[in-house]
Amino acid sequence: MTKINIGDLSLIFRNKIVIIAFITWVINQILKLIIFYITEKKWDMRRFIGAGGMPSTHSALSVCVAITIGIKEGWDSPLFAFAIVIAFIIMADAAGVRRETGEQAVVLNKIILEFFNEIKLKDKRLKELVGHTPFEVIVGAFIGIIMAWILCAVI
Repeated sequence: MTKINIGDLSLIFRNKIVIIAFITWVINQILKLIIFYITEKKWDMRRFIGAGGMPSTHSALSVCVAITIGIKEGWDSPLFAFAIVIAFIIMADAAGVRRETGEQAVVLNKIILEFFNEIKLKDKRLKELVGHTPFEVIVGAFIGIIMAWILCAVI
């Protein structure tokens, strides 16, 4: 059994791929907040930490990590192959299953409001913004690519 050295965990915070991913997450979430303000004419700080919306942070983050691995480890490395496959799975999930979940939540919330309006339900409303349109996923992926190239050159 390998002994875990707590000091080794500090290496995570010096890992350039993790740093690049974190910066990409922050920038994409700020973009999401700004775009929400432009489209809805109101600030909603929950957009900074929430899922769904434009652009897809899941896409930006997963593609950024894959591209950064490709740049640093090589485009023919098994690690890049794994990362890009995982990125495509994440993007497909964001535009598929998670989007359908959000659309179902819209319908269920309407049903609850319409048919059970007089009954006080203890459960809160279902989250409706959990997935992404294909366009939001593509824009997120594009941001991930750009951020990886820029931050790999800088960091």
